[in-house]
Amino acid sequence: MAEPFKNLAWDDFRLIKAVADSRGLPAAAAQLGINHSTVFRRLRQIEEALGVALFVRHRSGYALTPAGEEVVALAERVDADITSVTRRIAGRELAPAGELRVTTNDSLLVHLLMPLLAKFRRACPSVRLDVVLGNQALNLSKRDADVAIRATDAPPDNLVGRRVARIGWALYGLAAQFPTPDTVSYDTLSAGDWISLSDSFGGMRVVKDTLARIPPERIAYKVNTVLGLAEAIEAGLGVGFAPCFIADAHPALVRLAPPEPAYAADLWLLTHPDLRHAARVRVFLDFMAAEIARHRAFLEGAPELPPAAAEAGAPAAEG
Repeated sequence: MAEPFKNLAWDDFRLIKAVADSRGLPAAAAQLGINHSTVFRRLRQIEEALGVALFVRHRSGYALTPAGEEVVALAERVDADITSVTRRIAGRELAPAGELRVTTNDSLLVHLLMPLLAKFRRACPSVRLDVVLGNQALNLSKRDADVAIRATDAPPDNLVGRRVARIGWALYGLAAQFPTPDTVSYDTLSAGDWISLSDSFGGMRVVKDTLARIPPERIAYKVNTVLGLAEAIEAGLGVGFAPCFIADAHPALVRLAPPEPAYAADLWLLTHPDLRHAARVRVFLDFMAAEIARHRAFLEGAPELPPAAAEAGAPAAEG
């Protein structure tokens, strides 16, 4: 099989790997940005050039033959080598310029990062930002993103970065419903309606404790994103825990208990080791670390202007 491999280009290996990953032609075509018939035709041409079948078609999809497994393993090694080289080259850039892909989640973007990103663009107009939202971390090793901004107590071991703050969580309710919030207790609150993050966040301590303490019939509303927790409480759907920096920006809400240290999470700025010295990555990490540090007390639960108001120059609330 050594000689026929000379006739294969990298795009051929990419196609074989896409079919293997998706176990079907339509999904592979979508991944590669070509049509289904092109994938089918090119796959047949590759197998004819090699003189061996790479896939066997089953009801469940396309399964690799032993020869196909060897080709896919080679494709994965080549892909990893190409990614590694591009990371190292990107890490040698001298001036902060070009596109920077940043991954974070929706709540951090809306309630914390947006004004800071705008301020960064004013300071570094040569760096273009591509923000990718999601609660699951992208693969920075494959350069799905250059920088990750995440709230986590266990950042991936293969990434480097810095812990810039700790995000506090507290129990909130409608101020109109709780004129004397210092007098409420879990015993009285458990008889009313609650909101919670959905079961997909079941690994979080705040979710575990809520589900353990509150009867299931009293959890009236669940949501699969932190964005919207404070709005749900403000809408009167129930009481619930929320990040202090989000809920404290809602004047209609009141804390029913001090921030719970066990529910706090570290806020990290992360990148891949090969990219940490790239000019655009380095300047972004330094800028965001300094800006977030200015709001550290607010993030941890101390009263302060939210970042959006602070950046806009709004006056501090009295009282």
